[in-house]
Amino acid sequence: MKGAALLTGLRRWLMPRSLRQRLLMFLLAAVSLAAFLQAYSAYRTALAEADQLFDYQMQQMAFSLRGSVAGPGSGTISLPLGEQQSFDFHVQVWSLDGASMFRSPGPWLLPQRAVLGFSDVTDRGRTFRVFSVQTPLQVIQVAQDLSVRQRMASQLAWRTAMPTLLMLPLLGLVVWLVISRSLDPVERVRAQLADRSPGDLAPVPAGDLPSELRPMVQEFNALLGRVRSAFEDQQHFVADAAHELRTPLAALKLQLQALQQGGAAGEPGLKRLEQGIERASHLIEQLLSLARQEGAAAQRALEPLALDALCRQAVADASELGSLRGVDVGLQDCDPAWVMGQPEGLRVLLRNLLDNAIKYSPAGGQVDLSLHATPGEGQVLLLVEDSGPGIPAGERQRVFDRFYRSSASASQAPGSGLGLAIVKAIADRHGAQLRLSQSGRLGGLQVELRLPACEPGALASDQAQLH
Repeated sequence: MKGAALLTGLRRWLMPRSLRQRLLMFLLAAVSLAAFLQAYSAYRTALAEADQLFDYQMQQMAFSLRGSVAGPGSGTISLPLGEQQSFDFHVQVWSLDGASMFRSPGPWLLPQRAVLGFSDVTDRGRTFRVFSVQTPLQVIQVAQDLSVRQRMASQLAWRTAMPTLLMLPLLGLVVWLVISRSLDPVERVRAQLADRSPGDLAPVPAGDLPSELRPMVQEFNALLGRVRSAFEDQQHFVADAAHELRTPLAALKLQLQALQQGGAAGEPGLKRLEQGIERASHLIEQLLSLARQEGAAAQRALEPLALDALCRQAVADASELGSLRGVDVGLQDCDPAWVMGQPEGLRVLLRNLLDNAIKYSPAGGQVDLSLHATPGEGQVLLLVEDSGPGIPAGERQRVFDRFYRSSASASQAPGSGLGLAIVKAIADRHGAQLRLSQSGRLGGLQVELRLPACEPGALASDQAQLH
């Protein structure tokens, strides 16, 4: 638990929620890393150059000592280093028999057996660079502590990186100001949204926004447009529903008052009251169904289903209503067909189509449903035909509007004008094409619905991959 909490805290510290802090942290980290790499590169370059320079000096010093050391028996040794010599270099001179002829002051003693040329020697925890040369009379060794070279290279690296490090606070201030100025449009959009009232769905101005922010604001404006359209549709729906409910409820109230006052015969008055309650119940049911199809229920994902099975069930359910009204409801053709859809939505669509066809067909009439699969076109064709009066060609588009009833059907049977509006909403949700025409076989209305088809084999394969 403690490890997880520590990891979470470290992640929050490395990735703060604030975009301003995140940019500042990463930019300053990048500048610091660049300064470090610059210093390291300067150190490596200076160390390589120091090695070349000091190796050359050691060679020259060793070669210059060859003529300054007396041979055996001379008694004295004269070296050109003097009292003010630099003790960065240590010099030792040996005779050929191993006797020490000269050694620079200091505790360091180079090995008597010298390796001619350059070599590295460690003594008492310190590493020396040694150059050895042999003459006919002696062996000359010149050594230098490598820490001297490393110290000089480090000083040069610090001098190289120091200006950048000293400028780091100023760079942080400049970066902070630039980031804050660059994020001003975000703060401006936030302030505009914060000052809005709940009902203000006007688009957010996006003309002067940066190109990185403009697409997000444009998508947000598109979302506001969809919300505004849905809100307006809902307002219209509520207003229309209130208007349509007012009439049957007022009629029910009058009929109830008439029964209470005894102004109407008991049985006929009760019959009219029952019919009024039935019409009001049907209207409320249609309103709720339309609200569900245009609301959250319509957002459910589509799933593969056998439309032919739904058609058979819908015809079986509608047969009872057809027998009560003396209308023959049948399934003309029913090819096996698979579509992507919402089962409940398609059941409501089929029920409304069949109920409308039965309602407007005369006694002894006929209602047929047929389903045709067209594999070459990738579509499924659903037809509902009746022997009723049909709908005039000029009104076939308007009947999809809420509460609109054509002049031909209004006189045939009572209704709410919502059945085809519900059908249109469900068809749009399924990407289907809906068209009304006259049935050439039965003479009444023909509803033609074309839905995209899908293959059951491919569906099973996709489902297996998902699982």
